[in-house]
Amino acid sequence: MINPPIVWSIESDPLLASTKIIAEAWDAGGLYQVGEFTGERWAELNGRCRDVMRRFVRGDEGVIRDLACCLIGSTDLVSEEERSTYQSVNFITCHDGFTLNDLVSYNEKHNQANGEGNRDGHDINFSWNYGVEGPTDDPEIEQLRQRQIKNFLTILFISQGTPMLMYGDEMRRTQRGNNNAYCQDNEIGWFDWRLLEQNAALYRFCRGLMRLRRTHPTLCKKRVVECDLDANSDDGLRWHGVRVGEPDWGDASHSLAYTLFGVDGDVDFHVILNAYWESLPFELPAPRHLRTWLRVVDTGLASPHDLAEPGAEVPVTTGVYHVGSRSVVVLMCG
Repeated sequence: MINPPIVWSIESDPLLASTKIIAEAWDAGGLYQVGEFTGERWAELNGRCRDVMRRFVRGDEGVIRDLACCLIGSTDLVSEEERSTYQSVNFITCHDGFTLNDLVSYNEKHNQANGEGNRDGHDINFSWNYGVEGPTDDPEIEQLRQRQIKNFLTILFISQGTPMLMYGDEMRRTQRGNNNAYCQDNEIGWFDWRLLEQNAALYRFCRGLMRLRRTHPTLCKKRVVECDLDANSDDGLRWHGVRVGEPDWGDASHSLAYTLFGVDGDVDFHVILNAYWESLPFELPAPRHLRTWLRVVDTGLASPHDLAEPGAEVPVTTGVYHVGSRSVVVLMCG
């Protein structure tokens, strides 16, 4: 049933007037209605964008248009003309399912310790182990896993909406491939604080993304941009591909770029996402107001060059930026 009375009753209850109301839009019977909690106060866990982002970063085909809509607030999911961006709660992982580390380390769930013959937990996770199931000493696989984790985090924090980060993902917490660890009161479910020191570079990167988003209102607009991908108007946003103004919306596309024009006195941003297995040269639009593009994020670079500290952004002096394979780049006007 769409818009049942209980939803309105919760929203309008005076005792809940000062609370945040968030829906996980499914029930035990299998009904899934993300996009249907359209009241002014309801926010929703956007499981659709979770899957789209996972599939894009993994390199799946046929998701580029859905990814674009997720990046700008999922306006294709809502029927109302006006909707605040905060109502889409964007996430890559949450309380159930793989951790972010396990998402890039396992092809299959490993729930044998739960005592249900590995039948519990989701079977479809859109994960990839990059060649080895579980932990590995292979430096190339480890480097790629680390980069993919940074890609996920960057996409999460630049997307319009409310970002939700699961605890421990910023320091590669693992559940050893268990995607239903609610019943594990042991090392599978515990938090190992030694991971903070072991993954200090990733922790720094994640904190930098949070600071970037908190500092710039352009990355968290109050109102969404309409998801009319074919219009490509200059009303706050412009889509690109490897060539300026020419996005590739084909099913085989693995890359996308877009320019967000600054709001509330903020600067413009240019974002490039390359999920292709080879590096690609991306034309850059001319920055407005005779300014210069500055590199803020490049997940293809090693720490600490992957994320610039405030005031230490690197000028881009050419009209083409070569984006590494499976990498995300964020530029801002300076």
